[in-house]
Amino acid sequence: MPSTDRVAKVVLVDIEGTTTSISFVHDVLFPYAKNNVKKFLAEGWESSSEIKQIVHTFRVPPTEMDVQIIAGFVRYLIDKDLKVTPLKTLQGLIWQQGYETGELRGHVFEDVPGAFAAWREAGLRIAVYSSGSVAAQKLIFKYSIAGDLLTHLSAHFDTHVGHKQETQSYVNIAKSLGEDPRNILFLTDIPGEAAAARAAGLQAIMLQRPGNAPLTDDQKSGQELIADFSSLHSLQLPE
Repeated sequence: MPSTDRVAKVVLVDIEGTTTSISFVHDVLFPYAKNNVKKFLAEGWESSSEIKQIVHTFRVPPTEMDVQIIAGFVRYLIDKDLKVTPLKTLQGLIWQQGYETGELRGHVFEDVPGAFAAWREAGLRIAVYSSGSVAAQKLIFKYSIAGDLLTHLSAHFDTHVGHKQETQSYVNIAKSLGEDPRNILFLTDIPGEAAAARAAGLQAIMLQRPGNAPLTDDQKSGQELIADFSSLHSLQLPE
């Protein structure tokens, strides 16, 4: 359990396995993107320079655009769950349509809205760091099953700042936030991410949510583990 007198100025949250169930990402969002990528590309190719730019980063010349080929390649990348920035950007655009039409609603665990409200009331900032694009992050919280939670969040970071198991990524985030790393508390479900954050000077706590991968004894060693955010409601600003 975390110390009751823990202090921080920023709570930096992961999404998958931390605020949101892994099953929502893998069983709802990924299939939605796979099922709709061909239609999305076909409808937007002529009118969207953004889509053309994304396809270009896949090393496919725009003049040789073949919706079937590109869609198949995107499905392959999704199946591999590769943390590829242009893929995450494309997925975010596809999901945006789903959220705006009401086909998708972002999952958050029951304790998340209360924790967000408590941290905001205490004067803390809440930021997000996820491998999903910033646009995709905002959609999950804006169209969540608990209502619009986006108003609680003050900053968003994705793989543009670096990959999540690299220490420099957290150095970059602290600089962007203009905050001493020691005043940032990172919440995640991945041991390598927690280790990278601590190496950058951040505080880190790991979540053991339902559906998360079980941790080995070695992975648990030296970690602070909690089941949900309820024990963190008393977070306060440093004096």
